[in-house]
Amino acid sequence: MNVTHLECALCHLKHEARRLLNLCRECGKPLLVRYDLWQAARTLTRESLPGRRADLWRYREVLPVENDENIVSLGEGWTPLLRAKNLGKQIGIDQLYIKDESQNPTQSFKARGMSAAVSMAKELGANKLAVPSAGNAAGALAAYAARAGLECFIFMPDDTPRANVIECEQTGAHVTLLAGLITDCGAEVARRKDAEGWFDVSTLKEPYRVEGKKTLGYELAEQFNWELPDVIIYPTGGGTGLIGMWKAFAEMEEMGWIDSRRPRMVTVQASGCAPIVSAFETGKRFADEFADAATVASGLRVPKAIGDFLILDALRESGGTAVAVTDQELIAAVKEIGAAEGIFCAPEGAACLPGLRKLIDAELVKPDERVVLFNTGAGVKYLEAFRDQRSEIRGQDSDPAA
Repeated sequence: MNVTHLECALCHLKHEARRLLNLCRECGKPLLVRYDLWQAARTLTRESLPGRRADLWRYREVLPVENDENIVSLGEGWTPLLRAKNLGKQIGIDQLYIKDESQNPTQSFKARGMSAAVSMAKELGANKLAVPSAGNAAGALAAYAARAGLECFIFMPDDTPRANVIECEQTGAHVTLLAGLITDCGAEVARRKDAEGWFDVSTLKEPYRVEGKKTLGYELAEQFNWELPDVIIYPTGGGTGLIGMWKAFAEMEEMGWIDSRRPRMVTVQASGCAPIVSAFETGKRFADEFADAATVASGLRVPKAIGDFLILDALRESGGTAVAVTDQELIAAVKEIGAAEGIFCAPEGAACLPGLRKLIDAELVKPDERVVLFNTGAGVKYLEAFRDQRSEIRGQDSDPAA
């Protein structure tokens, strides 16, 4: 096992690795796993990968579980990187790709983080896990906790897509719906966790979900034959996937797999909940809580991300940016992507397309650049989001003057 310690992402204080920990004991910011990458690179080589298992655990040496018997897996990771030729032709980008995370177990990228987090919770002796979630993280935790034989307590806003709620109930979780936002659900977990004996697996409030998410970066590099794309466009709520990829690129460079060139990282948020966009535009390192957050893309409805400074650091260090799109734009993009490429995106993933259009219009992306859009989940979980759209279509069909 190559883990050396946990390190605070802000103050860099070192913490012991083999304990159940949430946040830095000094400043309360996220902890990141650090590895002996020289040791890892002795067996984890680019040449060794083709013969390995086709899931995220192919990168075993840079994942934190010590005993293989504690790995809790449903086959997550190693999702397809699809060339979007039709869509690319429509918008004038020749090398356009979609990383389709809807093909994960539980149909979203959240499976990656929860596989790693639940595996470590099992290994370190947790019995009860709790999480606040806008939907997909809850479904993933419920599934992986069930597979691990652990109890799971989930708190979701009462307007969470019904499919997510049913998914959690049918995989054995204790589900509580609360009025308010994911931040309100997080406050409830924090209030009760000590008395209830829960280990909190909230986004970036434990060190291991980001380790599962970082495999997105490893996979992109491998699927592109170790030449990273020019631009990565990522829908950002809590931002763990973007943070994880940025961590992966640094690890790969240290192991000698890639050079120092990085993609321009781009955050896309909904205009009704855009704290990272606001902080980026005003030059802040920490984002203010976004007031009256509202968007049909429930995974983007995160008014305050604990890893805000890590997201903003990655955007600025990479020469990237942050853009906001309207709910109308992202819902329309679901159908546009589906009709062009046959991928039924989650609204969050679809938001990347109007985000890309804004970058093209601002001449921040060139036609000959290699661009990756991330579809973070399956559109079938968001059927309520398309109800108004269908009503409008029926109204048009019934209009004699139409």
